[in-house]
Amino acid sequence: MPDVKLPLPVARLVLHPMFRVILNKRLPFAAQRALMNLSAPAQGAPRGIHVERVRLGGRPAERVTLGPATDTATVLYLHGGGYTVGSPVTHRPLAGYLARETGCPIQVLDYRLAPEHPFPAALDDAEAAFLELVAFGYQPERIAVAGDSAGGGLSLALALRLRDKHGMTPAALGLIAPWGDPNEVPVRTRDLVINKPWSRACAAAYLGNGDGSDTGYAPMLGDLHGLPPTYVQADRSELLHEQCTRLVAKLRAAGVDTRFTETDGLWHVSQLQASLVAPAAAITRELGEFLRQALRPAQTRSIG
Repeated sequence: MPDVKLPLPVARLVLHPMFRVILNKRLPFAAQRALMNLSAPAQGAPRGIHVERVRLGGRPAERVTLGPATDTATVLYLHGGGYTVGSPVTHRPLAGYLARETGCPIQVLDYRLAPEHPFPAALDDAEAAFLELVAFGYQPERIAVAGDSAGGGLSLALALRLRDKHGMTPAALGLIAPWGDPNEVPVRTRDLVINKPWSRACAAAYLGNGDGSDTGYAPMLGDLHGLPPTYVQADRSELLHEQCTRLVAKLRAAGVDTRFTETDGLWHVSQLQASLVAPAAAITRELGEFLRQALRPAQTRSIG
């Protein structure tokens, strides 16, 4: 990690107005996407990352590596952004850190976004990407799936679809503040990053004319039995914290090996600022270590 880190109060002071401007219901989603991509380099990135633009499941993607990487295991990463914004560009720094911690290539999928492509487009793209990795020669138990916020919910939905439709179980799920049920209306108006009007606009855009009770849209409503070891992280100050707490309880009740990290004083998906904030770097390393351990050669787990 870089030697210079911002104190938490300074980082919060800088980030708060930036997110208020970009994640604004009144701003067209196309403008939000452009602003996020433009501001992404300010987050910093680990030195020496290599980015290769590839196609995965019929969609653009970035294959991010840092140093020597194993060819027998990989991570499919599904970025956050309310299913309406975000890209491999915005999440390139985080992918770089995970590549370093896991020693594996991180495949960041540029799945289709709402409102142009509502549910189930993103889930269909994630499914196609995972199946293509299997076709490339990766064993399902050597592919971890990770994501943040909406991408965390999408990761959970993908695991359910793989279990039910293909009889496959990934090596692990790494979920950063997963949005497991977009139907839920936050009690509070905002946290440092997310605000209620924007999140409700995203939920509506993603649902389109779909059914909100569909577990592909709201995987937290589904049967979670048989899922792989799962890591969940959330900060106690964020709007999704209570939902994440209930998701963890439901995972554990279903017998899923679940690790839950709750932080204080950070913010929603602070892992994106791992280059700038030491505590964010620490939880990014924690996620990377969890994924690395899951991707070690092991006997195939049952999905029963």
